[in-house]
Amino acid sequence: MSDTEFLLLVRGPLFTLATVILVGGVLIRIAEILFMGRKKSLAEARGSEASGGFRVMLSRSVPDADTFHRSGFTIISGYVFHIGLFVVIFLFVPHILVFERAIGLSWPGLPSNIIDATTVITLIAMLTLLIHRIVDPVRRMLSGFQDYWVWLVTALPLITGYFAFHRVGVSGAWMLAVHILSVELLMITFPFTSLSHAFTLWMSRWYNGAVSGYRGIR
Repeated sequence: MSDTEFLLLVRGPLFTLATVILVGGVLIRIAEILFMGRKKSLAEARGSEASGGFRVMLSRSVPDADTFHRSGFTIISGYVFHIGLFVVIFLFVPHILVFERAIGLSWPGLPSNIIDATTVITLIAMLTLLIHRIVDPVRRMLSGFQDYWVWLVTALPLITGYFAFHRVGVSGAWMLAVHILSVELLMITFPFTSLSHAFTLWMSRWYNGAVSGYRGIR
């Protein structure tokens, strides 16, 4: 198989398959949460579910002083990693073109040199989190195969994308195909691992806040 044929295979049928698995898997996970069959509360409402839900969604996004004092390194590295990943995925012009072809929406992107620097910073943040997980005895004990696998499939698109952009090592077409293939690996892993917290996290926070708000608990 030539480099061009490999690229066409990865960009065509394999990307379609990965998209179906991603979307279908996420919808199933959300449906499982929404239809868990929780019993309706018969107690009289003492507050607002909506305000309680939104309050917890926002407040839990900012760590309190005590938590930051105990886990400041992890929190800062985590924010750098998540923000950097968002910037690279959604503000790199070639990625925006992919979204435009897929869903018909487009938005302004950032210059390539900024995306390039953000990629490096994000990878450094991810590497520090990995080292911290390995070195810290408690985190190491609590970590399993899935934790390291999730780290790997998240880092691979950044690494291969950086190599493809700078044409490192092999032909441009082959490296681009490897990059897309790594993205597809991330896509099919997403719904079935802790990566799905990108969606379920907000639903969980809303639910906890809504329950407290209904009971009048602040």
